[in-house]
Amino acid sequence: MDQMRPKDGAAAPKVVKSEAEWRAELTPAEYHVTRQAGTERPGTGPWLHEKRAGTYLCVACGQPLFRSETKYESGSGWPSFYQPIAGEAVEEITDRSHGMARTEVRCAACESHLGHVFPDGPRPTGLRYCMNGTALKLSTDDPKTA
Repeated sequence: MDQMRPKDGAAAPKVVKSEAEWRAELTPAEYHVTRQAGTERPGTGPWLHEKRAGTYLCVACGQPLFRSETKYESGSGWPSFYQPIAGEAVEEITDRSHGMARTEVRCAACESHLGHVFPDGPRPTGLRYCMNGTALKLSTDDPKTA
């Protein structure tokens, strides 16, 4: 894998924990996706059909990652966004696993695996940030539904 780089070149404050601490804080599914670069089966993760307004955060460290206004139905089976909340929120690295080259997306703060980004999304960016719902949590704009 290539060296990680923040999307816009700015560095997020790093969250560093031992693997034992991550295992203690995350559910087994969250740990598998975020720390072991796992993938949930399409159509099975949380947030796929979520419509409430809010901010999607990293489940591991709470870093704001995506706004609901950039979420769209891609038909992929995973929550999809056309841009991160800020360029420094995520890091993108070349992933050459599974016999192909893809761009992996990680949380810039804790390096948790979130999913991949593809160049087949809608305007205005043309990007599809295809995220594992298990790697995200939603902070709704309405405190009554948070």
